[in-house]
This record gives sequence, structure tokens and C-alpha cells, in this order.
Amino acid sequence: MRCAGPLRRVEHSEGVVSVFAGIDAAAPGDVLLVDNSGRTDEACVGDLVAIEALQAGIAGIVVWGCHRDSDDLAAIGLPVFSLGPCPASPRLGPGRPAPPALPRISGRDGDVLAADADGVLLVPAAARDEVAALAGRIVRAERSQAELARQGVSLREQLGWDRFLERRRTDPGYAFRSHLAQVDGALE
Repeated sequence: MRCAGPLRRVEHSEGVVSVFAGIDAAAPGDVLLVDNSGRTDEACVGDLVAIEALQAGIAGIVVWGCHRDSDDLAAIGLPVFSLGPCPASPRLGPGRPAPPALPRISGRDGDVLAADADGVLLVPAAARDEVAALAGRIVRAERSQAELARQGVSLREQLGWDRFLERRRTDPGYAFRSHLAQVDGALE
């Protein structure tokens, strides 16, 4: 599963009320970032919230906290990313344990959020075009390199590994990223 789109931030302060308000404020294609302070003792997103978000055109949900109903979420098909599953519902109001001492997840409405099985990336809106262009170049280079490697041309040969090692002998500070830039290669 993967998703990408403008971020719509939701502070999980009133349970499902907070999430529904975030869905109301979101535009189709937005990715909901539900900030539950990194809690792992409760789940704040499950199948019913995912169905509601899907029907509203939300591109995906990222939870700074936990989710529940994992099998149902997979069947629904809306990308949902979290710190992991937890069967417990949120306990709101007095007596609620304090959240863990984790840093607040960054991201503001309108920033770009992309997520896949490898993780979540937040890009400030002001850097969106620059990051997208760079990511596009890397993806194109890596796909080309992978295709050549499948045809039998080793990655070390494609990237001029011997030239890198030769230069490194005379310039120990020479970085492989600098070399990759010179040979139009990518290895992310």
C-alpha cells in the first residue's frame, strides 16, 4: 500500500470527533495525519474511520499512534500507516494516562505526505516541487540501472566503481554521493 498527497493534520484530542472534523476539513486526495502523540496503548483509527475516510476521497491515513481492525483495514483497501496495531479503544477524559515522551510529529496542513511499506515522508509545501523533481530523477536512474543489471551489466560497472576507488586512494574524503552525481547514478 502507498499513498501521497497534501497533508490534513488532525490532533486526536476528542476521539472520533477529532477525526471526523479532520475528514470534514480535508479535500479529496488529502492524506489524514492523525496525531495521537505516539501512543501505543490505544488505537484511534479502525475500520469504520477508514470507510468514512475512503468515502470522503481521502488518499490515506497516517497515524502517529496505533490502529486496530488490521484485517478489515486490509480488505477496505485505504492505505493506513501507524506505529502498529493495538486492540484497545481510546480512553478520553479524566484518568487517561499521559502520552509517552515522544517528539511531536511534524507536518502542517498543505505539506506533502507520502507513505509506503518502507515508511512515511513529510515534505514541506514550499519544497514540494524541488523534492518531487529530485525524487523523479532518482527513480528514473534507479529503474534504468536495475534494467541494465537484469541484462547482466553489474551495478559496480554502471557506476564506475573502479574509478571511484582510484580517486578515493588519492582523495580519502571523496564521497560516493559526489561520484554518483558525476556519473548520473543513483543508489538510494
